[in-house]
Amino acid sequence: MIDLATIPADRPVLIAGPTASGKSALALAIAEAQGGTVVNADALQVYDGWRVLTARPDAAETARAPHALYGHVDWETDYSVGDWLRDLAPILPASRPIVVGGTGLYFRALTEGLAEIPPVPPAVRAEADAMSHAALLDALDAGDPALAARIDRMNRARVQRGWEVLAATGRPLSDWQADTPPPLLPLSATTPLLLDADPAWLNARIAARFDAMLAAGALDEARANLPRWSRAGGAAKAIGAPELIAHLRGETTLDAAREAAITASRQYAKRQRTWFRARMSGWRRLPLPAP
Repeated sequence: MIDLATIPADRPVLIAGPTASGKSALALAIAEAQGGTVVNADALQVYDGWRVLTARPDAAETARAPHALYGHVDWETDYSVGDWLRDLAPILPASRPIVVGGTGLYFRALTEGLAEIPPVPPAVRAEADAMSHAALLDALDAGDPALAARIDRMNRARVQRGWEVLAATGRPLSDWQADTPPPLLPLSATTPLLLDADPAWLNARIAARFDAMLAAGALDEARANLPRWSRAGGAAKAIGAPELIAHLRGETTLDAAREAAITASRQYAKRQRTWFRARMSGWRRLPLPAP
């Protein structure tokens, strides 16, 4: 995939890529060859209870090099980008980090900084959900014209987010963003690697990996989590989890659950690739499969 000799051993490494593209294997190879701590940047691998289903490194892999921020978040918790940055901060100076994952927002916050915006209360979100797109735009034009002028005005999620922050805090989102603190790790101080996977190649790997997960006990893992499924926070978003839980509840066959999970994983990978292409132009791209 890459000649490790081309990676400076004295700089942090960032490894991003879609699900099932081999990111973790590359991170472990770098850590073993050059030293460093493999640090998780996947929003689903942070949760306890999903080791197999989220492809967290197993005991044999974590014995080969130090790993951090895997499985450390309680099942019922909703874990934010800001939470991840706070957990990451003390790790960065302690060891050369090899940050690996598929959550683009984590890498963006790490290398560009993150505005610490208070959470939006459920009542404000419910009010926004009930408003028309035109009404949200009118309110945003009046209350945060700087934001309204630069975002995609047809993107309801972006428009609604701007209105929600304004309504919840009394302060325009553009002001919050202008006060973004400096990044913990500027991109220029790292070796940023982006695994650029061929879709057909990746789709085959996704199917094979889910079958391997089933063979490794993913269904047993889901069965163990079934009693607390209704209390799941962010852990409920694990790809394949709703499908396996539905099977265990007798709502679908295992074959149907498998197909649905593979489809969901492929759709997720497509969204990841789109996000990376749009926002990671400064990263070194590694074509997969390798020529």
